[in-house]
Amino acid sequence: QVQLVESGGGLVQPGGSLRLSCAASGIALDSYAMVGWYRQPPGKQRELVARIFSGGYTNYADSVKGRFTISRDNAKNTVYLQMNSLKLEDTAVYYCNTGGFSGYWGQGTQVTVSS
Repeated sequence: QVQLVESGGGLVQPGGSLRLSCAASGIALDSYAMVGWYRQPPGKQRELVARIFSGGYTNYADSVKGRFTISRDNAKNTVYLQMNSLKLEDTAVYYCNTGGFSGYWGQGTQVTVSS
C-alpha cells in the first residue's frame, strides 16, 4: 500500500526552525518527476510551498524563498523541508504530495508558529 507520512511538525517561536520529513512506502520517490510540499493555513486555501524535480531542480513560493529548503534522500525514500526564520504566517498543516492532484498525499503535519 502506498503511503506518504509527514512528520516533524510542532510548536515553534517566531524566528525558529523545524525540519519536516515525508517518508514514502509502497513507491519510490525517485521514480516521480516531482515531489512537493503544500500547506493549508486555518480557514485558507491549500497552497504550494516548494517542489523538487527528478533532476534536482527546486523552486519555492515567494513567501518562503530564502527561508525554506526542500531536499531528498533517495536511500531513505524521504523528502525533507527545512524551515528557518519561521513567521506567524507559516502556521499551517503541511502536506507532502507526488503524482499530481489525484496522486498521493500524506495525512499532514501541524506547524504552529507562536510566541
